[in-house]
Amino acid sequence: MTVPAPPLPIAISDSIQLGGNRLVVFAGPCAIESEGITLKVAEQVKNIGAHLDIDVVFKASFDKANRTSISSYRSAGLEEGLRILQKAKDEFDLPLITDIHESVQVSAVADVVDVLQIPAFLCRQTDLLVAAGQSGRAVNIKRGQFMAAGDMRFAVEKVREAGGKNAFLTERGVTFGYHDLIVDMRSFPIMREFSPVVYDVTHSIQQPGAMNGSSGGVRWLAEPLARGALAVGVDGLFIETHPDPDNALSDGSNMIPSADLGRVLEKLKAIWELAR
Repeated sequence: MTVPAPPLPIAISDSIQLGGNRLVVFAGPCAIESEGITLKVAEQVKNIGAHLDIDVVFKASFDKANRTSISSYRSAGLEEGLRILQKAKDEFDLPLITDIHESVQVSAVADVVDVLQIPAFLCRQTDLLVAAGQSGRAVNIKRGQFMAAGDMRFAVEKVREAGGKNAFLTERGVTFGYHDLIVDMRSFPIMREFSPVVYDVTHSIQQPGAMNGSSGGVRWLAEPLARGALAVGVDGLFIETHPDPDNALSDGSNMIPSADLGRVLEKLKAIWELAR
């Protein structure tokens, strides 16, 4: 049996291709907590990328619309969040990725960021996928926790049919029981038949709703799972990071401390190069 050939590279910014001969890392805090924290992490991510010679896309969400509890922190909001993201882009010359949740957000967000991200829970929302495809930006579709890997082909097709040539997929684990996610390593070669694939390291170790109204996580599993995904074959990594994850306002249990990120990525890059 022949393993399918890897997908053709796609452009995710003016200077970065996903699926080519360079590792791409999408990294940043889960939510925008403040301008200060966001810019601090952006600078750290920029420096790590330069030091390790990897392509970096900065990530932060202006809204986390799918938090477990209505009282959970949701981020800075559209207007303030985009202002902060634009400042990070301008100061550190970083391409950007952020989540969108509704079609009406697409135009404003596409004016600022390079990659529009479709959250896993929304990966079947046709109007959202079509609007993202029409934006002219690259589109990252996270695999739903309830979706078969092969069925993600249809989400990619919705974006491409709308004109979005640069669509790709991210694996973030599937539901196993009620408070655990499991990464099925078969999903990487299956989804790479029709799209470059990114592995979402930190959301895969999330424990949805496990902390009585908020999500938990098993942070120490991030690196072992990332090693496995890289060995199987992926085109990039998605990693949430924060200067003080234990006191972060969103997803702190599974974020990697930003002070440790360079060390972790140095080892992961070596595995990626060996696997290629």
